[in-house]
Amino acid sequence: MGIISLANSQTTGIQEAVKPNIIIIYADDLGYGDLSCYGATKISTPNIDRLAGRGLRFTNAHCTSATSTPSRYSLLTGEYAWRKSGTGIATGDAPAIITPGSTTIATVLKKAGYTTGVVGKWHLGLGPAGGADWNGEITSGPLDIGFDYNFIIPATGDRVPCVFVENRKVVGLDPADPIRVSFREPILTEPTGKDHPELLKLHPSHGHDMTIINGISRIGYMSGGKSALWVDENIADVITGKAISFIEKNRDRPFFLYFATHDIHVPRVPAPRFTGKSGMGPRGDAILEFDWTVGEIVKKIDDLGISGNTIIIVTSDNGPVVDDGYQDMAVELLNGHTPAGTLRGGKYSLFDGGTRVAFIVSWSGGIRTGTSDALFSQIDLLASFATLTGQTLQDSDAPDSFDQLNTLLGKSKKGRPWLVEHSGRLSIIKGDWKFIEPGKGAKILSDTNTETGNDPAPQLYNLKNDLGEKNNLAEKNPGVVKDLTGLLQTIRNNERTRY
Repeated sequence: MGIISLANSQTTGIQEAVKPNIIIIYADDLGYGDLSCYGATKISTPNIDRLAGRGLRFTNAHCTSATSTPSRYSLLTGEYAWRKSGTGIATGDAPAIITPGSTTIATVLKKAGYTTGVVGKWHLGLGPAGGADWNGEITSGPLDIGFDYNFIIPATGDRVPCVFVENRKVVGLDPADPIRVSFREPILTEPTGKDHPELLKLHPSHGHDMTIINGISRIGYMSGGKSALWVDENIADVITGKAISFIEKNRDRPFFLYFATHDIHVPRVPAPRFTGKSGMGPRGDAILEFDWTVGEIVKKIDDLGISGNTIIIVTSDNGPVVDDGYQDMAVELLNGHTPAGTLRGGKYSLFDGGTRVAFIVSWSGGIRTGTSDALFSQIDLLASFATLTGQTLQDSDAPDSFDQLNTLLGKSKKGRPWLVEHSGRLSIIKGDWKFIEPGKGAKILSDTNTETGNDPAPQLYNLKNDLGEKNNLAEKNPGVVKDLTGLLQTIRNNERTRY
């Protein structure tokens, strides 16, 4: 097994399983430097800061990929998304990427006696091959991979269909006004942003010029379903309310809630009470709205008197992006704010700005508070929760998820032996070193002005001395490059890294 065998359990000292409630609050496109508890000075996130103050704040935690769909896939399944085809950024009409019957965090916790729910952004496809039946029963969704309840945005806020799905039905759909969705050819019954910019209240900067919903043109074409269409300004209130209802309903039994917010993804159209409050335009206002969301969840847990029996995790699916398709003045109004902090790159990037994310864990009385610099990946949540709740994983389950429960709870600062990151190609962190595979491709994405990390030469950075990944040390350290290239190849060649 070689170095792969380092992924053994670290929690042999745990005497018995416990079953605290578990809530994962998953932000969208939130940068490492977007929170005041991570050093932001131009914006304040008091609710998240308070949660960090009573929990454990990680400085070296990572999602698996620099974009949404693959990160969510890896988080829920414990498998690197790059192992499975079809896990790129999903269209709004994509079929289910996690197939029915797959092992997920939800199935593991359900076996442990938990009631499981998902609220918010899904973006993992729905329906069998050919996609979901938006006008009938939606199969091959969250209910088929361990969740007891779902209230979801099917894809993203900037992609059609712009409706909520509750369990297996589109919410509020009038059967006399059926939904049609296409990502291949126009549906000419509705105006598009490209042809009718005069109808827009938010204009695209690149792409995003197809069907207009709520004065905002989207990716993809949609007609019908008018009674079911969401109002962007209300999304945070609606999904936060659904999350709170799930918590209230299940307060007296163990529950798992995967609450994936829309904020701060485009289109950034927060509720009017947040508009203009940040001084940084809609992107900053959306950060304030996300902070409010976290505060509402924490307040409900405290009011119900269950904070001592509830783990709350706040993190993000990938790093930040400023202009991601709409003219919302996000770039012009940064005012010195650095969304990725001192990190290089952002969403879509092989640099750590794409995958090193805010990660806060709170559990009153069950966790050591403070700061942890342990190397940690979101992919390890599945195996860690299995150990926490006394579940035994089969060999085929969660093939890349390590049991890192002691690290998660602050009992160990050992962390992972190594960690793989993904954005088109792979990079790997081991100890102080980060290696990025060589490869072709644009070095800067013209639309988002993101440094991709693409380079035809190998890249090697010492993160201890150069967290901003500015000084490529590959030529000076050929032995390290050889070792990390070999380790990456071993990881690729093995169907799993968890032993």
